[in-house]
Amino acid sequence: MSVALVTLGCARNDVDSEELAGRLEADGFRLVEDPDAADAVVVNTCGFVEAAKKDSVDTLLAAADLKEEGRTRAVVAVGCLAERYGNELASSLPEADAVLGFDDYPDIAARLTSIVAGEQHHPHTPQDRRRLLPISPVDRAASTAAVPGHGTAPATPEDLRGAPQSGPRAVRRRLGAGPMSPLKLASGCDRRCTFCAIPTFRGSFVSRRPADVLSEARWLAEQGVREVFLVSENSTSYGKDLGDLRLLETLLPELAAVEGIERVRVSYLQPAETRPGLVSAIAATPGVAPYFDLSFQHASASVLRRMRRFGDPESFLGLLEQVRAQAPAAGVRSNVIVGFPGETEEDLATLCDFLEAARLDVTGVFGYSNEDGTEAEGYDGQHDEGEIADRVAHVTALVEELTAQRAEERLGEEVAVLVENVTTEDGEVVVEGRAAHQGPEVDGTTQLTGAVDGLRVGDLVPAVVTAAEGADLLAAVASTGQGGRL
Repeated sequence: MSVALVTLGCARNDVDSEELAGRLEADGFRLVEDPDAADAVVVNTCGFVEAAKKDSVDTLLAAADLKEEGRTRAVVAVGCLAERYGNELASSLPEADAVLGFDDYPDIAARLTSIVAGEQHHPHTPQDRRRLLPISPVDRAASTAAVPGHGTAPATPEDLRGAPQSGPRAVRRRLGAGPMSPLKLASGCDRRCTFCAIPTFRGSFVSRRPADVLSEARWLAEQGVREVFLVSENSTSYGKDLGDLRLLETLLPELAAVEGIERVRVSYLQPAETRPGLVSAIAATPGVAPYFDLSFQHASASVLRRMRRFGDPESFLGLLEQVRAQAPAAGVRSNVIVGFPGETEEDLATLCDFLEAARLDVTGVFGYSNEDGTEAEGYDGQHDEGEIADRVAHVTALVEELTAQRAEERLGEEVAVLVENVTTEDGEVVVEGRAAHQGPEVDGTTQLTGAVDGLRVGDLVPAVVTAAEGADLLAAVASTGQGGRL
């Protein structure tokens, strides 16, 4: 039986889909890329913001149309939207044959087999996962150490450094062939930001054991991966449930030493938790990209307090000074929310002044929208949609200008570009990739010029930046005497 997996949302969903693919293939399913050629289509949905929810529903409906037109016999919703809304989604979207939650993942092959056979599957009933045993990337027996009331002692350093855990483990199957792959560092989040519903459906924070992270990194290297992108809901919390909050600092050099891995990148750092030792580990460890994905969300202290976050322009700029003192060319990206309930014109001006001073490489700008079940949904001071749209437009225009300025500051800078795409256009070889300061998909790309003949996907190439357009760069391949490769 053939199955196609369609993945929406973030890099954490990409990993989930590859784990589902591994389980399905191990139990006899044949994986296909094209949903038109599949007996079953599994849509890994996103439930983060309204636009993502709509995209997920539209994708499910498009997949359901295939049942009328081709060989497809079943369409199944999984992922965050399915986990978050469960039976509500099932009743409002009868075109989907089943809505499965995270607890169905270990038995996905059996579930899918029965659904394709026409058996009715009771839709997932959502629960607040903060009150449940966490959904963990490691086996559940070990994760009880992170659950209050279980009384299990934290893992010892020897436990953490031992062989990968025995017992049930996810089998991962790559769905892409590029030289970069996300690698899950942890699942869930213990923070209680007032605008965010993720902890309610992703659960409490659970770290993966370093031994398991390293084992998967070695496997990815065997699959041709050259850059691993560490993903989680909050990477700065890594290790706290294992008894060592500095675990990421010690893990990064070990990951960078994995044979075949040329670059390690860390995502989603909480600024208030980003300690000096972690800054140094990211900024100065050979093989680790000096790249800081700092989730500022705003700069006004009063808005941040209403978000139940911490910080102000002075502390954030101080953190950036720490970063650039150790890695002057470090990449820094962030996201900000504008139009939060109670945000004043003065608060907005504070944010804009901070962005001008911060010199970030890329900033994502999001207009606030109420999320079901969040504290901020009930706040006073709600702005109307038109006002929020105006504020988004204002900050976006500023950010586009600042992004272009920051890219132009990199003219003449030496960069190492991971080649991700080699094509031929009008007889010319076009080689495109990413420098260390450019994260996957959202931070721009670098096109190589000059001696590009013979370059292959996966090469790490030294180059010098010659031009910029927005966040995208042009860079001339440096002469190394080794065919242009590091």
